[in-house]
Amino acid sequence: MTVPTGSAAQPDVPATPDFPDDPHAADTPEIPDVFDPRGYADGLPHAAYRLLRDRHPVVRQEEHEVLGWPAGPGFWAVTRHEDVVRVLKDAGTFSSHLGATQIRDPDPVDLPFIRRMMLNQDPPDHGRLRRLVSRAFTPRRVERFGTAVRERARGLLTSAVDAARTGNGVRDLVADVTDEFALLNLADLLGVPPAERGLLLDWTRRVIGYQDPDEAGPAAAGPDGRPADPRSPAMLQDMFGFARELAAHKRRHPDDDVMTVLATDDELATPELEMFFFLLTIAGNDTVRSAAPGGLLALARHPDAYRALRTGAVGAATCVEELLRWHPPVLSFRRTAVCDTEVAGQRIRAGDKVVVFHGSANYDERAFAAPHRLDLARSPNPHVSFGDGPHICLGAHLARLQLRVLYEETSGLLPALTVAERPRRLVSNFIHGFKSLPLRLVEGGRD
Repeated sequence: MTVPTGSAAQPDVPATPDFPDDPHAADTPEIPDVFDPRGYADGLPHAAYRLLRDRHPVVRQEEHEVLGWPAGPGFWAVTRHEDVVRVLKDAGTFSSHLGATQIRDPDPVDLPFIRRMMLNQDPPDHGRLRRLVSRAFTPRRVERFGTAVRERARGLLTSAVDAARTGNGVRDLVADVTDEFALLNLADLLGVPPAERGLLLDWTRRVIGYQDPDEAGPAAAGPDGRPADPRSPAMLQDMFGFARELAAHKRRHPDDDVMTVLATDDELATPELEMFFFLLTIAGNDTVRSAAPGGLLALARHPDAYRALRTGAVGAATCVEELLRWHPPVLSFRRTAVCDTEVAGQRIRAGDKVVVFHGSANYDERAFAAPHRLDLARSPNPHVSFGDGPHICLGAHLARLQLRVLYEETSGLLPALTVAERPRRLVSNFIHGFKSLPLRLVEGGRD
């Protein structure tokens, strides 16, 4: 059945432009820059992505100095869906271990430390750590987590609506709902005491938002006077110290949470436990923190789609998949070529950086019919918002659960969503996040 789940954007906010059927309509000999973090402050650069997909599916990108961060050697940008999936699945050719998974090269001194993280390992080491942490996500724990998630979503949304009624009808859903929703869900899962939970958001902002002055604050200087890498050992000591203290507490006072499982696992060394805490805190928090406001904004800009969700014409599960495709929380991931190889006819040499662009892959006309139409009933929907291959997101099922519950509770509580002011997006070429999302939740609030 075809369900009318898309609509024109609301007049106060520019719509995503329609793209012509002619793939050469944006005719230019220049290679667009999809590296600069500032290029994502207004959303996905769809025109640049399409030009790359159509004419330069694997192309060299300059890694210029920007926002105080030094220039790098450049990388190959991979933008077509088929090629992105190939790179992500082929860990034997495209390594997460050699140069880690961020575009910017880590300091060679820090690289051994960064490689301890499961995200930056190749099989079989990656598989061993993945199996260890998977033990923590038992069906009983996930079921209990889901109950708490629904109560939290309902409570945060109800509080936002009450505040809107006593104010002008508008609330920032990032500040009022989605930041707290993601943070408190993660804190429950990990077993972080209530008094310490704000630290998780502070660490996330520091690490994820390091390219954005609003999120990162004044950059700490490294030995060379340039900004210090927030993922370096020196910048993470407070987080690792907290992880060790929390693990020691869980050994003395075990509870039904993930940190208790990790802290009492004899196979997990202390440095591995620290890196797991880092990964779960940052990735576990920011995946939902970035995806949730993106999904809500899409629903607000497409009232027919929101109506279809509210009336049950489309299910929340398929809705989640389309909103993830529409607004992938992660923009890019880096791999390093292990050997000389070729992608889409482009020769790549051993040691070259290869960066996949999830936002481009999710809008590839070769994989998705009418990709710029929001279709909450889209099926199949092979988006790569959670990656693919051996490094597919470990917590994808928990992220989907949280997003599904949030959209269900939103649609049950709010008859309409309206964009009140221009949202503010994160300045980043890595995370597709929001700093604010002002939505009108009720009509006729006080001026």
